[in-house]
Amino acid sequence: MEQTSEMVQPEERMEDFGRLLEESLGGPEEGSVAKGRVVDITNDYAVIDIGYKSEGLVPLSEFRGEDGQISVQKGDEVEVLVERLEDADGMVVLSKDKADKIRIWDEISKAAERGDVVEGKIVARIKGGLSVDIGVRAFLPGSQVALRPVRQLEKLIGETYQFKIIKFNRRRGNIVLSRRVLLEEERAKLREKTLQVLEEGVVMKGVVKNITDYGAFVDLGGIDGLLHVTDMSWGRVNHPSEVVNIGDEVEVKILSFDRERERVSLGIKQLSPDPWESADERYPIGSRIQGRVVSLADYGAFVELEPGIEGLVHVSEMSWTKRVNHPSEVVKVGDQVEVMVLNVDMNRRRISLGMKQCQPNPWDLLEERYPVGAVVRGRIRNITDFGIFVGVDEGIDGLIHVSDISWTKRVGHPATLYNVGDEVEAVVLHIDKDNERFSLGIKQLTPDPWAGITARYRVGSIVTGKVSNITDFGVFVELEPGVEGLVHVSEVSSEKVDDLKSMLEPGQEIQAEVLNIDQEERKISLSMKAIEDEKVRAEKMALDELNRQMAAHSATTLGEKILLAKQAKEAQENGEE
Repeated sequence: MEQTSEMVQPEERMEDFGRLLEESLGGPEEGSVAKGRVVDITNDYAVIDIGYKSEGLVPLSEFRGEDGQISVQKGDEVEVLVERLEDADGMVVLSKDKADKIRIWDEISKAAERGDVVEGKIVARIKGGLSVDIGVRAFLPGSQVALRPVRQLEKLIGETYQFKIIKFNRRRGNIVLSRRVLLEEERAKLREKTLQVLEEGVVMKGVVKNITDYGAFVDLGGIDGLLHVTDMSWGRVNHPSEVVNIGDEVEVKILSFDRERERVSLGIKQLSPDPWESADERYPIGSRIQGRVVSLADYGAFVELEPGIEGLVHVSEMSWTKRVNHPSEVVKVGDQVEVMVLNVDMNRRRISLGMKQCQPNPWDLLEERYPVGAVVRGRIRNITDFGIFVGVDEGIDGLIHVSDISWTKRVGHPATLYNVGDEVEAVVLHIDKDNERFSLGIKQLTPDPWAGITARYRVGSIVTGKVSNITDFGVFVELEPGVEGLVHVSEVSSEKVDDLKSMLEPGQEIQAEVLNIDQEERKISLSMKAIEDEKVRAEKMALDELNRQMAAHSATTLGEKILLAKQAKEAQENGEE
């Protein structure tokens, strides 16, 4: 059964009437944004009249600013979102925050359609990029933050920039921003202006964008140029960061510009004169100057004389007396040192310096203090297989060669006679200043036993000595202290000798004939066989004489013959003919 108008209750009629009246008057609708006036402010709410039959309430917290102060007063006109026309108490439920967001979304939507720029504050680091507050939260991908990748995005939190909306979906609440697009547009405009003035030789200002091991990239205004490390300073630059930092504004000179490839080479040092142009005049050979050690190498130290001018002090030029294996034994980086200019090569841009030349040369004074023939004392500092090094003066060692240790002893290795630290006395033999050599001798402290040896031992004379050593090749015979002669095995006996030790023994006294004397080699050749042969010859001659006499006096009695034979034997023993 259809319900007739007569059956409708009075309350329902009043509601329908109110709704019809509201629709006819164009009153607010739920979900719409309406303008209203603040008619009262309580402790917690702002009472707002939006032209509806009842008023609405908005929490005061929605009017609180960043400074914590309430930003609304009675009589102010505000926009609010009508969430519900009536609540349980018959009041209209309103929201200023939601109205603001709707308005912002509308503005963002229009900005996205027109391609307008929006401003926002980076508030958080999220996966893939950053979160930006542009009134509502929007996403800024890491690739859209700047022209070059940014390694630490967290450093940008709190910064405010302008952005362009590159993606917008209101229904999903998705907004994607880009700062890079704006930077590229700005860079393109700057690039056009820069290209109009860019050419070789022009001096421009730029900002350091990036630093590498080999140089720095400088933004000249839409175009990057390379400032190579070798073009930063006339002086030594180990790394570009010693000269420039990222963000620095620098003045540079355009060294070259390839328009097709858009490659620009820059220089800073070219803004000042080349210090090498007159280096030979400022640093003449022989001049003494102060410098700073800037680098060490195995072979020497580099000393900066002025920015752009360095010289090398070779290790051999650091000390007159000390053997320098590495420059760090004498100097370290940063030391101020006095040096002397030894040579200037303008073509190769090299200056040779010396440190020892600024000190007196102890070798110049050595001859005066220790003339040849003088006796010196010192401690052994080092022992080698060829001799002994003795400390004589500060930093100066004298060498006693193994051949100058003894006149008579055969020294196999000096360590068998001496130890490091032993104090010895020696005679100065020779001083070579140019080669820095100081020769000493120990044996020269005593007379040479071989001096005048040919006068004492003439060839053919018979000498007496004691066996000092027996070897397979012969017998050494000591004739006097320090003087030995050798009886070769072939000169021991006329008969074959198989074993010398069975015939002779050390300390046995023997006689021998001097066969040869070599004073330079300090050798005397002796012969025992020669004496034996001489005796045989003498006996034979005596017998021949006896036979001759017997033949001449055949009438001689037997007694006379016996007497003559006895006389001949005595004569032989006495060495008479």
